[in-house]
Amino acid sequence: MRVLIVEDEVDLAAMLAEGLRAEGMVCEVAHDGARALEMTAVAEYDVLLLDRNLPNLSGDAVCRALNTAGYPARILMLTAAGALADLVDGLGQGADDYLAKPFSYLELIARLRALGRRSLAGTSATVLSRHGVNLDTVRRVAERDGRPLKLTPKELGVLELLLAADGAPVHTEQLRDSLWDAALDPATTAVRVTVHSLRRKLGEPPLITNDPGYGYRL
Repeated sequence: MRVLIVEDEVDLAAMLAEGLRAEGMVCEVAHDGARALEMTAVAEYDVLLLDRNLPNLSGDAVCRALNTAGYPARILMLTAAGALADLVDGLGQGADDYLAKPFSYLELIARLRALGRRSLAGTSATVLSRHGVNLDTVRRVAERDGRPLKLTPKELGVLELLLAADGAPVHTEQLRDSLWDAALDPATTAVRVTVHSLRRKLGEPPLITNDPGYGYRL
């Protein structure tokens, strides 16, 4: 799941990004509304974590602009105000959900995951299966032939993309763009190392193949 954090408090934005990345989410950060609109113009995100009280261009204005443009991402609006009137007003700007500061980190994660599932409209199945490998995309757990797999968030992400492809190849660039931040050096071996680790944890007989020029397939 790709998340754009739009938060002008630099330390808070960095802390949120670090935490969400540890949960397996791909996170990028914008510190003002104008930058957020620039980033959404060239990239697709599943969820925006949008602070309402931004300098220059407010979160409300960003929300209205994205809704007018038909941008498909779900929006979770953050604000220091928690009154019912603020909740109603925030949702009236086009936000999908609303969370008042200070908030529970566990609640934030749960709400982001719920919005992420809603943004993937049309995928009614929550369990992906192929060749004895099952992945519960809601609980984020996987198994092979009934054997639980202890996978990292990145390995789970790679497995989900391979399963969703249903035997079609998934190019390295697609894995990188879907699961890693834009700041990742394209020359890095992070994708290859993750796939290698996932292949090892899946066990024998090997399931992941590499088609040169096309990508990985399960």
